[in-house]
Amino acid sequence: MMAGNSGGDSAVGGPARHIPVLLAEVIAALQPAAGETIIDGTFGAGGYTRAILATGASVVAIDRDPDAIEAGRALETESGGRLRLVEGAFSRLDEAAEAADGVVLDIGVSSMQIDEAQRGFSFRFDGPLDMRMAKSGPSAADVVNRFKSGDLARIFGLLGEERHAGRIARMIEKRREKRPFERTLDLADAIETHVGRKPGDKIHPATRVFQALRIFVNDELGELANALFAAERVLRPGGRLVVVTFHSLEDRIVKRFIADRSANAAGSRYLPEAQAKAQTFDKRGGAISATAAETDANPRARSAKLRCAVRTAAPARAADLSIFGLPRLPEIRLSAER
Repeated sequence: MMAGNSGGDSAVGGPARHIPVLLAEVIAALQPAAGETIIDGTFGAGGYTRAILATGASVVAIDRDPDAIEAGRALETESGGRLRLVEGAFSRLDEAAEAADGVVLDIGVSSMQIDEAQRGFSFRFDGPLDMRMAKSGPSAADVVNRFKSGDLARIFGLLGEERHAGRIARMIEKRREKRPFERTLDLADAIETHVGRKPGDKIHPATRVFQALRIFVNDELGELANALFAAERVLRPGGRLVVVTFHSLEDRIVKRFIADRSANAAGSRYLPEAQAKAQTFDKRGGAISATAAETDANPRARSAKLRCAVRTAAPARAADLSIFGLPRLPEIRLSAER
């Protein structure tokens, strides 16, 4: 699961460490109410979950980060049985509940993960080159030290939109022959030295590479796509799907899913092939961005976009990843050779 929620203050659970993005807009779109069940697919620090619990609704909260689950245990106890925490991937959120009245997803890395040097998500601190949200599987260091330069260039270019992807990949391949990359600052410094940095540049030269590695290591685009299909399967008629994204690649996936599911198939609705493609969601408005006041108070909200759709009574369609146009990437396997 992509841990995305930052925590905040709310009536249930007290203060948390971080500020949830677009909180008022999320609750307005989600419309949680007493007696309803809401799935928070990206629990993080529990910001959305606290606000949902305050409305009287029950929450099934999912996170693949064991640290997030452990940190949320006190809130689970305090909720009086209205919160159930589930450690696992949010791409399988439909396995966490039989049915739901709402699903909310806050995509991306959480502030908690970025702020902990040992998790290796950021080069703001020196830490192990890790980036694994679930603390299992191949790490960013495995990818950097074992993938061929052509595969690295593809990852950096497609997932980071890095214009120097090829140059950086070839530099990494050459440098690791002498000494593997094991620390965040080592990789960041090597990229800065190789690419250069002009005075006044606001974005560090390694930023897009780190973003690409994180997305790749955690299969964030695939997880999001499959989570949308899972939400379609679990939501009751009238159930609300609310997704907050922070990157154009993520937003494009959500936009395409809602557009596809909000359109009826051509032909008679009585034909089986058309019925299989009946409209499963009603689109509710366009993308919502944070206000100037929120972005001033919380810079993380600057790139945030919220999209919402409401489930119809039509049967869920088959999961078809081709609707998203996901980039073709190398497989993340440790057998990748230098």
